[in-house]
Amino acid sequence: MKKIALALLIAGTAQAAEIPITGNVQSKCVINTDVPGVYGNPSADVLSTTPADGGVQPVIRYDVSLGNAYTAKITTPTSFSTSPALDDTVVWTGATEVSEVSDAAMSGYEAAKVTYDATTEFDMTETGSTWFKVSSTATYGYGTAFPGGSYRALVVAECIAR
Repeated sequence: MKKIALALLIAGTAQAAEIPITGNVQSKCVINTDVPGVYGNPSADVLSTTPADGGVQPVIRYDVSLGNAYTAKITTPTSFSTSPALDDTVVWTGATEVSEVSDAAMSGYEAAKVTYDATTEFDMTETGSTWFKVSSTATYGYGTAFPGGSYRALVVAECIAR
């Protein structure tokens, strides 16, 4: 009887296994730096990417191969990632604008952009390439000269899947 009960118990035991399914997703949105930015120093207390101030505005290209699937999110600097020690406040201003598009259907991106704080968002509704020009200005203290040294700030460019 014990042998029959043990056989029934073994035969009735359920087995389970978890079988993995994996995959890689490649984004249909690629971000490229076409022109790296450079700060000019038009006065002792200002660093600026504006060409008239001796700077170079960074240009970021978004290549989208699936329209209506992504939002371009670009945030201008609000601090230095590298700089000499600064004892006073730095006031930041910045802007992002569409500078070129690969398709006329993208012409409405600039008018439809949403800006908040230091961030600008663009709905990438069309397939193709869009170039964004970024400006950044840092003003130090009140009439206080930036100390000599190397300064670096970062523009953050993201492509958010919707």
